[in-house]
Amino acid sequence: MTQFENSLEFAHRMDADDGLKRFRDRFAMPLSADGNEVLYFTGNSLGLMPKTVRSYVEQELADWEKLAVEGHMNAKNPWLRYHEFLTEQMAAVVGAMPIETVVMNSLTVNLHLLMVSFFQPTSEAPFVMIEKGAFPSDQYAVESQMKCHGLDPRQFLIELAPRDGEATLGTEDIVATIEEYDGQIAMILLGGVNYYTGQAFDMQAITAAGHKAGAIVGFDLAHAAGNLHLKMHDWDVDFAVWCCYKYLNGGPGAVGGAFVHERHARKFDLCRMAGWWGHDKETRFQMGPEFKPLPGAEGWQISNPPILQMAALRASLEIFAEAGMPALRAKSEKLTGYLESLIDGIAADRIEVITPRDPGQRGCQLSIRVRGGDRSLHQKLSDRGVVSDWREPDVIRVAPTPLYNSFDDVYRFSEILKECLA
Repeated sequence: MTQFENSLEFAHRMDADDGLKRFRDRFAMPLSADGNEVLYFTGNSLGLMPKTVRSYVEQELADWEKLAVEGHMNAKNPWLRYHEFLTEQMAAVVGAMPIETVVMNSLTVNLHLLMVSFFQPTSEAPFVMIEKGAFPSDQYAVESQMKCHGLDPRQFLIELAPRDGEATLGTEDIVATIEEYDGQIAMILLGGVNYYTGQAFDMQAITAAGHKAGAIVGFDLAHAAGNLHLKMHDWDVDFAVWCCYKYLNGGPGAVGGAFVHERHARKFDLCRMAGWWGHDKETRFQMGPEFKPLPGAEGWQISNPPILQMAALRASLEIFAEAGMPALRAKSEKLTGYLESLIDGIAADRIEVITPRDPGQRGCQLSIRVRGGDRSLHQKLSDRGVVSDWREPDVIRVAPTPLYNSFDDVYRFSEILKECLA
């Protein structure tokens, strides 16, 4: 375990020994009003732009300009199968097989599409389990799906809440609640990482408990994909969805991704919202009246892919493939641990970290609660060139991202935070 030191010299030593430091220069860092690079800690909201994005997108613009419709077959990267160029690298990011992975749509659209297939409540198993502090879009999606099945969320929605006086959920409490409703749960849907607290859930244990209780288990990986070392296939998760504009640096409103476990790959009788891009590739352009879904996650596609969005994401996935999630995760644990150690030495009467201290229960985000605070502290940080995130009522989210944040960044942030609290 690294012994952290509260000094700029230590930060510089860590940066000098960082095997991933070269990747920082592969991203465009925003500048403050005085022309200096900002301290950017909001990769959990919008990742920085890889510098190669421009050339990736311009290649498709050039082919559109020169080839028009012929670009589907004759572009340098033929558009007809463009989404396939991203599959293997995205599968590696989430710990999946290529047949289990597809890049398509946006997160909540994908969530709805997969719930149509995998949320099939019965009179014996009508319940759905989510976090009480789930991201609102997930809550809206789940409740709307329940209503479509004639279920009242007030009666059949189980919301997991932390114990009194605690900010995060215990795995043992989640498993105990699952066991309490044994045989009665149709679906469990949790975030891989809670957007507010930064808590990473034990997805393997939750999936095992859910399956033992007869439930389908899915995860929203919006704050986990590109952040944690995921193993969706090995953990036996039924389905998952994620966005690609946070840690995956796909750009604002980037195309999303979906995972469907291999064991469901050829369950063609599953209820699904069909669209022509999910149709068997061999006969898709025969335009027949009968839908024949592709095996695997591709079979949940509806429409042809947004090429320009995928080009931007492809630029980032090339970097992820080069860096590798194990190495990124290893650096993340050190970087976030260093941030935590520095915060521990600052104004304990004013702030506390509500994210779990166990590195295995968090990604790179730390959520800092400001006791009795308001947005004024966040504004002071912003005025000093820190780009962080304020969440009502009293939390600043800070996410040192291993691809482009440094130990020097973390140290300078801690000094600015200390000065703003003085």
